[in-house]
Amino acid sequence: MPELPEVETVRRGLAPVMEGARITQLELRRPDLRFPLPDDFAARVEGQRIAGLGRRAKYLLIDLDDGATILSHLGMSGSFRIEQAGQSDTPGQFHHERSKDGKHDHVVFHLQRPEGAVRILYNDPRRFGFMDLFERARMEEHPSFRGLGPEPVGNALDAAYLAARFKGKAQPLKSALLDQKMIAGLGNIYVCEALWRAGLSPERSAGTLVSEKGTAKKPLVLLVEAIRAVIAEAIEAGGSSLRDHIRTDGSLGYFQHSFAVYDQEGEACRKPGCEGHILRRVQAGRSSFYCSACQR
Repeated sequence: MPELPEVETVRRGLAPVMEGARITQLELRRPDLRFPLPDDFAARVEGQRIAGLGRRAKYLLIDLDDGATILSHLGMSGSFRIEQAGQSDTPGQFHHERSKDGKHDHVVFHLQRPEGAVRILYNDPRRFGFMDLFERARMEEHPSFRGLGPEPVGNALDAAYLAARFKGKAQPLKSALLDQKMIAGLGNIYVCEALWRAGLSPERSAGTLVSEKGTAKKPLVLLVEAIRAVIAEAIEAGGSSLRDHIRTDGSLGYFQHSFAVYDQEGEACRKPGCEGHILRRVQAGRSSFYCSACQR
């Protein structure tokens, strides 16, 4: 499943082409993806101008000038392909090239820009992705966004916020950080990397990072800094380069080559002076990669 940096890379790749364009036709080649497509989807968006592209957690948001927003989740294998002037690009960062097989092109946005026509094709072989349409003003009422925590790149995420949420919790740090109501869009890869940078075990109780007075201890401050840094670096690199993700120009990103712990089981720990090795353990059905020597 693509994580926040992958979706942000897709957004940045699509924005120059989609923003300001008018939807002349929305071609629906099947009635559903993971879920049924919205009722009268095509009729409700055709003729609208795309005011902007946004992202909330792992969801891509396409804002229309009438106040409606198209929500898109890529699922396991979804991608958008840009076709214009005889060229085809797939925004995003994926390890194996995304499908360009036409039989998996399920939704096609026909757009008109001042310089000419553009097609944006949504391709999804497994059909685990989905799309919806809602009023942007009522976004927080949508089931996908109700109760979501702050973004890991926003100012709302700081040590004081996590201290208030972690106080008294015996829940393992790894599980707490993956809770989307705690932090929106933070996924398994980047939680493993952030915990390693902060020197914290994924099995450590979240409450141990908070003082009796409810203030953040130094390790929690370091954890917030590590989360911000690892997400920012992954976005800059174009994503993790995992599970089929590729850039707008078709090249692969390089953040995967910077993984210190994720998928590095058995490798020597990269932290200077540490003689430990990376271990793998399953927590709540997810693989945790960590160094037992330097992560406490």
